[in-house]
Amino acid sequence: MKEDHSFITGRLKSFRYAFIGAYKLITTEHSIMTQFSIGILLTIAGFYFGISKTEWLFQTMSIGLVLSIEGLNTAVEKIADFIHPDFHEKIGFIKDIGAGAVFFAAIAALAIGLIIYVPIITAM
Repeated sequence: MKEDHSFITGRLKSFRYAFIGAYKLITTEHSIMTQFSIGILLTIAGFYFGISKTEWLFQTMSIGLVLSIEGLNTAVEKIADFIHPDFHEKIGFIKDIGAGAVFFAAIAALAIGLIIYVPIITAM
């Protein structure tokens, strides 16, 4: 069977796999479900409060960063569980580091959200 090496076909296949992966994350991982829901609520809030273009950029990047880092953390955890299903101190350490990365992204996103929305809400 001849393999298709077309640029367009390859990009479409890559997009398809990325979409499937995003769908799996959103429908199977509770932390992603929570963060995705918060992202939707913040998007609605952005439209409601009429945030500026710059605020939209920061908010969108923050949501994307948290979801991306959480997705990578989930992948690391799945690989670690596959390699060593039983509890192991080193695997736990690796998982903790991944969770720490998500924590940093979430704290940065929280700070950005507070910078955007606290002045809007307190001015009401």
